[in-house]
Amino acid sequence: MKKWLWPVLFLAVYVNLVVPLKSFMDNRPVAVKLGYLPDGKVLRYTVADQKPLVAELAVLKVLFYFGSLVEQWQNQIAIPPEYYNMYRMIESAVRLDPYNMDAYYFAQAAFTWEVGHAEDVNHLLSYGMNYRTWDWYLPFFRGFNAAYFLKDYQSAAEDMKRAAELSGSALFTNLAARYFYEAGHNDLGIAFLRAMVQRERDPKVKKAFSLRLEALEKVKQLQSAVVAYQKKFGRLPGQLGDLVTSGMIDAVPRDPYGGQFYIQPDGKVRSTSSFAESKKRRVQQ
Repeated sequence: MKKWLWPVLFLAVYVNLVVPLKSFMDNRPVAVKLGYLPDGKVLRYTVADQKPLVAELAVLKVLFYFGSLVEQWQNQIAIPPEYYNMYRMIESAVRLDPYNMDAYYFAQAAFTWEVGHAEDVNHLLSYGMNYRTWDWYLPFFRGFNAAYFLKDYQSAAEDMKRAAELSGSALFTNLAARYFYEAGHNDLGIAFLRAMVQRERDPKVKKAFSLRLEALEKVKQLQSAVVAYQKKFGRLPGQLGDLVTSGMIDAVPRDPYGGQFYIQPDGKVRSTSSFAESKKRRVQQ
């Protein structure tokens, strides 16, 4: 074979193999480019003192990957995200470095709203709360997920209570009390609010706590009367006025938020105000 044929043959093979391969690599789904990261429990023993660095690189890789997907979506290119691989990589990062806040932020943003995996995210947050014991964000995130996505108001109340204690925020205090009420644990909500009223120094915040405390105490009064009515008559009252006519209470109390108390078909006492101050009331104050 002539010498010049070898370069030609090599070039032909190169073109036939490399060019299609390059085309495949360029056009393959972005999801494939995310790659793989071993389980964090295994990596902890292999990366030695480089755990925070490896965790940060893993989080950055997921962030870059997700950012590239967003760019594709903006260009009207529909590429299905590898949510499972993304979650596993974030989970490995958290196992390596439970102090990495970026991992929790991303998990909260991407896996709750986008794919509805709030329960999985709460597992990550629970793990992180064992380490970031000073951080009110994690119990706040977990409590929000419990209430908004999972409808677990008891867990939400406990988490908001913890967030309130860590942050000193009035918002979390009110949320905790409200979720205790939603969970049917008025006594817990009342005890919690009483403690917060006693230690609060700001007059305006203290007044807000006192207002919600008053509302819960009145709900407890009405709810107890409903239970007593049912025991006596073998049925729920049709309306709260029945509690007055039957002698269970002297009068239906006034909702401090300006609404009207009423009884649901299941016997739970609620208010038309939803225990939120109206704009009219705030203006008058």
